[in-house]
Amino acid sequence: MTERQMLLSVRDLSVTFATKQGPVRAVDSLSFDVHRGRTLGIVGESGSGKSVTSMALLGLHTGAEVTGSISLDGQELVGMPERDVNRLRGCRMAMIFQDPLSSLHPYYTVGEQIAEHHRVHFHSRRSVARKRAVEMLAEVGIPEPERRAGEYPHHFSGGMRQRVMIAMALACEPELLIADEPTTALDVTVQAQILELIARLQEERGLAVVMITHDLGVVARVAHEVLVMYGGRAAEQAPVDTLFASPAHPYTRGLLDSLPRLDDADDVPLRAIPGSPPSLLAPAPGCAFAPRCARAAGASPSDRLRCETERPLLSGPAGLPQVLDFSPKLSAPLEQGGPPCTGGTPMAACHFPAYEGVAS
Repeated sequence: MTERQMLLSVRDLSVTFATKQGPVRAVDSLSFDVHRGRTLGIVGESGSGKSVTSMALLGLHTGAEVTGSISLDGQELVGMPERDVNRLRGCRMAMIFQDPLSSLHPYYTVGEQIAEHHRVHFHSRRSVARKRAVEMLAEVGIPEPERRAGEYPHHFSGGMRQRVMIAMALACEPELLIADEPTTALDVTVQAQILELIARLQEERGLAVVMITHDLGVVARVAHEVLVMYGGRAAEQAPVDTLFASPAHPYTRGLLDSLPRLDDADDVPLRAIPGSPPSLLAPAPGCAFAPRCARAAGASPSDRLRCETERPLLSGPAGLPQVLDFSPKLSAPLEQGGPPCTGGTPMAACHFPAYEGVAS
């Protein structure tokens, strides 16, 4: 199989907000790639910088300093004039926002809102845009799309509103789809339907997808590669099967250990990561996870000092420098029915990563 073309390339992305208490660097030197037809899952607890990253990709930060490089199919987005970004946003790259009810305007029908999206980018007539809106509602599985296009957002259930958001995002045939917590507040059955819908549309259209979530189950189901964020930084990056089978970073291990297990007794409490996320007002000079890390706490005084004072960089099993190589080298599908894994090199930003089972 030939390698798919890389669509999105992010290098040393930093997003800093000015506050009364001082600058807050919500994203700190983040780098990753996304190929056409592939899904990158970005995971981490609240405040890790996931949504800030997604907003930066679309150029939606108005009061923040964005530095680094965001390249869409070779076109640099950082520093691009707002008018040019507007032509790309919604057309070549689109986003499914976290809360569909607040993202949809309550005074306009869903058909009008999807049609307006199409008219803005293609300058189409109202009748053509309306037809496109009905087609998209049908494509995302909404019954009686002609009638329901004339209804308002409050007439739809949570799952149906999320389908409307997907229809709106895909109405202009984008190449990159960013999904920010698309299954939040949905029951398990509807979550599965939404994820299956995104996977089907990705396969049909060759979409590149960035899936932002805190749900590791969602990541295991849909992602090809995973980027774990902590304190605005990249903690670990690896193919999905490698990350779940052999997490190298202690934070990733803590996230996996915190999941409930079917083989646990009923009275066993859930495992939690002790401590609190770091303050982004005063970022740690060393590893951001060091104050909560059991591996650092059990290390020798010299090693612990290194964790606290020296910032670790993403590196592979043999301590090689960071090489972002997530070109699709397909292997067999995962047993749980997930997407095929790739041959990308697993990397962790840790001075003492655990790469058990991974060849150096």
